[in-house]
Amino acid sequence: MSRTLEVRVPGPTPLPPEVRAALSRPMVSHRSREFRELLSSLDRRLRPLIGTPDEVVFLTTSGTGGLEAAVANTVEAGDRVLSVCTGYFGERFAEIARRYGASVDYLRFEPGQPADPATVRDRLEANEYRAVLVTHCETSTGVLNDVVALAQVVRQAPTKPLLLLDAVSSLGAVPFDMNAIGADIVVTASQKAWMTPPGLAMLALSPPAWSRVENCATPRLYFDLLAARDSARRGETPWTPALTLLYGLDVALDLIADEGPQAVFARHQALARLVRDGLRRLGFVPLAAEAYASPTVTAAYLPAGVRFAELSQHLEDEFRVQVSGGQGPLKGKLLRIGHMGYIAEGNVTYLLEAIEAALRRCRSPEAT
Repeated sequence: MSRTLEVRVPGPTPLPPEVRAALSRPMVSHRSREFRELLSSLDRRLRPLIGTPDEVVFLTTSGTGGLEAAVANTVEAGDRVLSVCTGYFGERFAEIARRYGASVDYLRFEPGQPADPATVRDRLEANEYRAVLVTHCETSTGVLNDVVALAQVVRQAPTKPLLLLDAVSSLGAVPFDMNAIGADIVVTASQKAWMTPPGLAMLALSPPAWSRVENCATPRLYFDLLAARDSARRGETPWTPALTLLYGLDVALDLIADEGPQAVFARHQALARLVRDGLRRLGFVPLAAEAYASPTVTAAYLPAGVRFAELSQHLEDEFRVQVSGGQGPLKGKLLRIGHMGYIAEGNVTYLLEAIEAALRRCRSPEAT
C-alpha cells in the first residue's frame, strides 16, 4: 500500500480524521433550529480565539474572498488606501483595493523583512488614508509581522484610518487578541490552521468598522457584511452556506479545545523551529530571521545548484510529499513549507528525511 500523501504546502493543510468524518454528515436546512445552534456555537467558540466580543461573520468563499469583502464594505472609489506590503499576498490585498477604485499607496519592504512600524507611522503622519492594509503572516516569505506595533501606529494616525488585517495563515496557530490590538477588520479562512477544507472565510469587525460599513456606498451583494451580520443575529446566513465545511470547522474547534489553545500555539512554535533547524542543516537558508519567522510557514532559499522543480518532483514521486515554491520574483528560488494545523513532530521528521533524500537524488550524477 502506498504511503498517504503528506501535504506540506502553506494551504490547504491536512485534515484530521475526525474532520473528514464530519464532512459526511447528512444535510439539514440552513433555516432550521439545528443549523442556528451550529452557527451560534461556531461564533461563540471563535470569538475568544480571534479576541472579539462581537459576532463573527461566516462567508462561503476563500480567504481572498474574505479580503475582498473587507475592502468592498469599507472602501469607495477614490479613497486613498495605504498598502503595507511584505510579499506576494500583501500585493494581492492591495490589488483588491485597486480594483475597487481606491487610490493605493504602496509601502513595500524587502522580501524576508517585516514591516517597520516607524516607517508606517511616518507615512501615516504625512498623508490621509481611509484604510491601511496589513498582512499578519506573509505566506510568500514566512514573515510574521508585528501587528501589535503596527496597529498602535495606525490608531495614533491623525485621520484614524481603518486597519484591515489579513490573518488567513496565522489565526488558529498564534496567540491573537483583536480587541487588544485594535484591528478593525480581521479576516481568516478555514484551510490553514483551522484544519478544515477551503471555502470558508471568517471576519470580525470593530465598532468603527461596522460604522464605516453602514455608510459605505460601494455596491455589493454576496459580500454585503450588513446582510451577513443581520442574518447572523438570527442564527442564519443570507445565502446558502457551505454546510459541510461548517460541520468540519465545528469538529476542528473541538480538537483545538481538547488540546488547549496555549498548547496549540506552543506546538506550532516548536515544530516551526524543528523545520527551520532541519532545513539549515541541509543547506537551506530561511528567508525570515528567527525573530520574526512565522510559526505556520517557512520560506527558505534553495541550496546552490538545486532546482525547485526537480526537488519537488522527487519529493512527490518518491516520498509522497508535496511542498511549495517561491512566488512572484522569488519563483524558482525558494522552498516553502506549511507547518500548521494537523501536524506533529513525526510529520516534520519524515518531511526532513524526505527532503534530505531528495537532495541526494538531485545531486547524483544520474540527475545531471
